[in-house]
This record gives sequence, C-alpha cells and structure tokens, in this order.
Amino acid sequence: MIPLLHTPEGVRDIYGDEMVYMEQLSDSIKKTMQLYGFEEIRTPAFEYFDVFSSERGTVPSKDMYKFIDRDGNTLVLRPDMTPQVARATATYFREETMPIRLSYFGNTFINNSGYQLRLKETTQAGVELFGDDSVAADAEILALTVECLKNAGLTEFQIEVGNAGFFRAIANECGLSAEDEEELRQRIKSKNLFGITDLLRERNIEGRAADLLLTIPELFGSEDILDRAASLTDNQAALAAVDRLRRLSECLKYYGVERYVSFDLGMLSKYRYYTGIIFRAITYGTGEAVASGGRYDTLAEQFGRPIPAIGMSVTVDTLMLAMERQGILPQLKREEMTVLYTEEQTERAIDEAKKLRADGKTVKLIPVSKDNAETVSAMLREKGVNVWNI
Repeated sequence: MIPLLHTPEGVRDIYGDEMVYMEQLSDSIKKTMQLYGFEEIRTPAFEYFDVFSSERGTVPSKDMYKFIDRDGNTLVLRPDMTPQVARATATYFREETMPIRLSYFGNTFINNSGYQLRLKETTQAGVELFGDDSVAADAEILALTVECLKNAGLTEFQIEVGNAGFFRAIANECGLSAEDEEELRQRIKSKNLFGITDLLRERNIEGRAADLLLTIPELFGSEDILDRAASLTDNQAALAAVDRLRRLSECLKYYGVERYVSFDLGMLSKYRYYTGIIFRAITYGTGEAVASGGRYDTLAEQFGRPIPAIGMSVTVDTLMLAMERQGILPQLKREEMTVLYTEEQTERAIDEAKKLRADGKTVKLIPVSKDNAETVSAMLREKGVNVWNI
C-alpha cells in the first residue's frame, strides 16, 4: 500500500523558516499580553460536546469535529477557546471577587468545508477578562489588540467595532423569530439589501425599525456614524448600545489608539454569545480578520458563574500570512553555527559544541569525510551558513 504523502484538506505541516516566524510572532503576542497582566491557562484540545452546544452560541454543530469516547460520551475538538475558558473560570475561580485575567495559546478546529482554502486548524493567542463590565475594560482589550498587532510588526490595519446589542434590540422590536433573525443576520452580513427588503416585506414588518434594518449595512465609518445611528431610532436598548460605543471612543483616546478604530453598526458575529461590543482587525493580504473579539456577559453564567466578560484573540496563521504578503515579516533571530568534523575529530567536535551551547549558541554537528569536507563547507557557506571546520 502506498503511504499518504500529504495532509488532509484544511490542515498543513509547518516547518523551517515558517515555523521560526510563527514562534517569533507568538512570543511577541504572549509577551504583550503578559504586560497587561494576563496569566496563561491551558485548556484541553477536546471537550464534552455540551461545552459548545447550540445554547452556548458558538459555531454550529455541523462545523465541529465530533467523536465518541469509550463511555459513549460525545466529544469535540475545540472549535472555539472562549467557552472553554468560561467553563474553567466558573469552575476554578468561583469565589474570586477581583477581575480575572486569563490568556491562552492553542489550536482550534472548525470543519468549514464550504470555504475553499480556509484552514480548518488554526493557531490562536487570546485573552479573556472576567469580572469587569466597564467601558474602560472594553477600551483596554481594544488597546491590547492594537499593541499585539503593532508589536508583532503589523503596521497597516484597522479595527472595526460594533455592538451586538444594537441589532438585537431592533430585531426584538420587530418581533422576529429566531429563524428569521438568523436569516436577516446573514443578509445583513452580506449587505444584501434586496434580500433584507424581501424578508421584511414577507413578514409584514414596517415602520421606523424596518427602515433602520435596511440602513444598518450603511452604518459604518468614523465616530460621526454613531450620531447618525442614534438619530434613526428611539429604541432605548439600541440607543444604549450606541452610547456605549460613544463612551468607548472617548476612552480609546486615553490610550492613543483611536486612529486604528472605526465603527460598524452592521457588524454581526458568527458567535451568538456576544452581548456588547464586537470587533475585528483587518489588514491587507488576507480576506480573514487577523484578530477579533467582543463582550459576552452571560456565557459564564451557563457554566454556573454569573460574571461579565470580554475577550479577544489573534489568529497567528492569518497574521503571518498577511505580513508575508505585505513583505514585513521580521528578520529571523537565529545565531546558528554548523561544525564540520571527521571521525577522528569526534571528541574535540563534541567538546567544542558543549562549550558553545553552554554560551547559548545553537550548534549543529555534521560528520564529513576528509575527501568531501571542503566541498561541504563551500556549499554551506554559499547558502549563508556559519561554518566552522574543526
């Protein structure tokens, strides 16, 4: 039988320089998160299905990788880190009265077979802040997102910010069913104005709220768009969502990151657990967001701990792809020496390598014959390798 020589669709091997770049980007992001006081937590790669069930508002069941354990329990490879960290917080920090700051780093698995060239396994680095429902906490997470991307080396990007409560308030005012609301979400996300009009007409939805739903896809831009959004409704919940964004905009100025932020009242996340602000960071070179997040004040309650929360995550694979296409990947930080030695020089070569490694230098030992030592040395030097002949 011929062995398989390639990976399944949607996953890949990472090696060589690409692996070094990924490690450097990951280290930069982790260090930035540490500077903001977040402590790392590690969660398992698979969980009980119930942690990610439809009630949690995470990805659809059909997009999860599911399997059965020996006791008949349904398990899934984690499609999303946030419900895991919420579950852990409700379990291990039940009595904690101060805000809880947790960071994570790991892979997620989504069977998005409907999207060509989209990875099904991605590496994410993120944070979750529990126990702080303030606008200042929203601003801090956005400022952290900016710092993570800047410190990684990204220079041109924009963070689009919306509020999940705005759309939800208008949808509730219109009396939409859960199915109609989901259909409307999809049409708004694709900015399908004809589709929105047809759905509202079919459901006999008219008036100011219906007009606003038709206008939502256009409500994006600078801070001025918030005034326009507020002028289009007298729904108190929707107005509160807009006011939250206004106060957020002011707080972001304290961090000096306002130039990276714009607003989009038509932004809708695939994660239904978001209750407040939602955001995504976009840049050149990729159609996917390099970072995203939002406020989810009711998710941890489903695991037994009522506590507000907000989080963000950077998709390292997407960030690295964007930086590669923009030609701004950082220089590789590798000090490496290759030591060539013959059989008679084995003891000396090992002794020298031990000394160099003790000084923190990377050393590769390569045995050669007397006949080809110079040839190998010349070939490696031509490739820019730091060669030492014993």
